[in-house]
Amino acid sequence: MVNRVRRQFRRFFRQARTVNNEPVNRASLAVIILIDLFILFNVFSGLSDISRWPLSPYQAHPCHEPWAGYRAQTEGNRDYDILRASMQFENQPEFSWATNYRNLAEGHLGEVSPLCLDYAATADGLDTPENRQILTSLDQVQESITKLEQENQTIRSQYDSTLLEQIAGQSPEQSINQVEARQARAILDRNNASLNQLKQQQRDLQNQLTQTQTSQQFLALLNNDAEFQSLDRQYQRASFWYPTVQLLFQSLFLLPLVGLAWAIYRFAERRGYGLVALQSWHLLVIFCIPLVIKLFEVLQFGALFSWLSQIIVTLLGGLLFLINYLYILLVPLVGYGIIKFFQKVVLNPRLQVAGRVQNQKCIRCAKRLRRDDDHCPHCGYHQTVECPHCHQPTYKYLPYCRHCGTAQELEV
Repeated sequence: MVNRVRRQFRRFFRQARTVNNEPVNRASLAVIILIDLFILFNVFSGLSDISRWPLSPYQAHPCHEPWAGYRAQTEGNRDYDILRASMQFENQPEFSWATNYRNLAEGHLGEVSPLCLDYAATADGLDTPENRQILTSLDQVQESITKLEQENQTIRSQYDSTLLEQIAGQSPEQSINQVEARQARAILDRNNASLNQLKQQQRDLQNQLTQTQTSQQFLALLNNDAEFQSLDRQYQRASFWYPTVQLLFQSLFLLPLVGLAWAIYRFAERRGYGLVALQSWHLLVIFCIPLVIKLFEVLQFGALFSWLSQIIVTLLGGLLFLINYLYILLVPLVGYGIIKFFQKVVLNPRLQVAGRVQNQKCIRCAKRLRRDDDHCPHCGYHQTVECPHCHQPTYKYLPYCRHCGTAQELEV
């Protein structure tokens, strides 16, 4: 088994640097490597583009994040916070949530969740003259609060300096501070009283905003458990399958390229087009590299990983490192199966022997032979076997004897 794998690796690297079994000169090899790098860059660029073609869970369910955030919030006035965040018309008069959500699907495969479109339509309904007036009043109150808080901060920061000036007997005209020490307390108390009134007014306006008809409709939707649970199930399902869907589309991008490169390589090898065979072999390797990388990404982050995670969490209470043990056991077995598949089907000399015999090539290593060579001078492989009927030498693995035409018992 180890010798077979070693031979396959030697063959792989030999095909990557020889033309008609002759080494490629350094300049030609450098050009080929530059071409490989350019194509590899474009392959990854194409993979990135096609992976963004299907809508992501966030794009398909854009309202899930603010909706879930609202339901999870436990501090502050969550009703006012979500209303204020949803009222974008204050800074963008032409803004529309419904239009913004629909634009997310442009140039992508899929559509935005109908629940999120209902959410967007309800959020757009918040743009009313009544709500606009309340927001304007809130902004004015907040501006006054900010101004008084800044004034109090300035007074507190200058209090120690003004107190020292007073103790030293310095005249107020020579002071660099705005307020004298004896006046600071009175001004702070007056400002604090005004702040309390303004903050109460602010709370009243916030409550008034949450009680308008359009706000009540929007909040009723946010507090609808059935609607949110339906949206959350859709979002979780989309998040579960999204990495696998991305791999599917990336495979659709790569597999035609792999098939085309393999077909060109086989054609060039049969016809003896050495340079074409070399370049197509490089392309085949380049196209397979991203495919293997994406496959490993899905194993680590895709639906299979999520499914195994759920099973382990359910059975063993969160020992997720066991998934790594499972992969360590399974991946070598899968790799062994792939190697056997290539040995038996793709790179099996028994399936390629007819073409190699016609082209006077070694059955095992495919290098050129002379007509009377019974053993390959390159790998030492014996090319013939004795026919059990006429006892004449005939080619191995071919179905009939070349002398008497008797059917041969092929080794499996």
